[in-house]
Amino acid sequence: MNGCRSPPVKPAVGQKEWEGLMSESPPVVDEEAPVRTDARSADPFVREITVSDVNEAWAQGLRDFQTAPIFGLVFGGFYALAGIAIVASVSALGLSYLTYPLAAGFALIGPFAAVGLYEVSRCLEAGLAPSWSRVLGVVVEQRNRQLAWLAFVVLFIFVVWMYIIQLLLALFIGFHGFATLKDLLSILTTTPEGVAFLVLGNAIGAFLSLILFALTVVSIPLVLDHEIDFVTAMITSVRAVVMNPAPMLGWGFTVGVLLALASLPLFLGLVFVLPILGHATWHLYRKVVDPVPE
Repeated sequence: MNGCRSPPVKPAVGQKEWEGLMSESPPVVDEEAPVRTDARSADPFVREITVSDVNEAWAQGLRDFQTAPIFGLVFGGFYALAGIAIVASVSALGLSYLTYPLAAGFALIGPFAAVGLYEVSRCLEAGLAPSWSRVLGVVVEQRNRQLAWLAFVVLFIFVVWMYIIQLLLALFIGFHGFATLKDLLSILTTTPEGVAFLVLGNAIGAFLSLILFALTVVSIPLVLDHEIDFVTAMITSVRAVVMNPAPMLGWGFTVGVLLALASLPLFLGLVFVLPILGHATWHLYRKVVDPVPE
């Protein structure tokens, strides 16, 4: 199932080389042009972007949501329900102290929940009407593609995060000083140990989030859009952040704030925030990465 996959994108090479690749005759090579012989010469080309490009991606994401709102509302609704289910489960099991780290880590799966939204934006970009059969078909297809390996990377970082939180709780607070989430919040905000836990825990969480952001900000839409291995996709994502630190980090900070605010009223704000973020992420990917032709 190819979904709304667009035709190969022209790579960042000279016009003569492109014409040679697309014809039966050997490509014409400019003798004065430098020739790359390294093994990674076929990597996707990363463009430099500006803050105005990021703002335009936000506007395009909002436009896509308004054009096909039903898809965004359904995916956003399922994402919000999953968050509610997680919080309800840990509360029922008497593990209220895990509510905050689980809620924070829950945002890590947001890009995967938005895979269907990337496909909707791809269809709209190609001038095609998105349909549930096409969108869901592409989502199901990902289980046999490189996206599954990216999911494993995210899951690994999430597990590391949960183990670190439990270790910090044991070191600073212990597990016997509170019985409910209210008791935990009281300890965290009124005791030196609780404040130290919050400061160190949030610092470590921010560091892990930065690593994960750099690895996945464009790699997920890239492997959805093109046949490319997940390692190359993650390297491309890191290159995009390193080449465009201010716009990309500004993007990541804005996304984090929006997800946090949308999660406060029982995750209900995610019904509207997730689809806009998903569509906007697709357009940011298109602006910053020029994939290799397939």
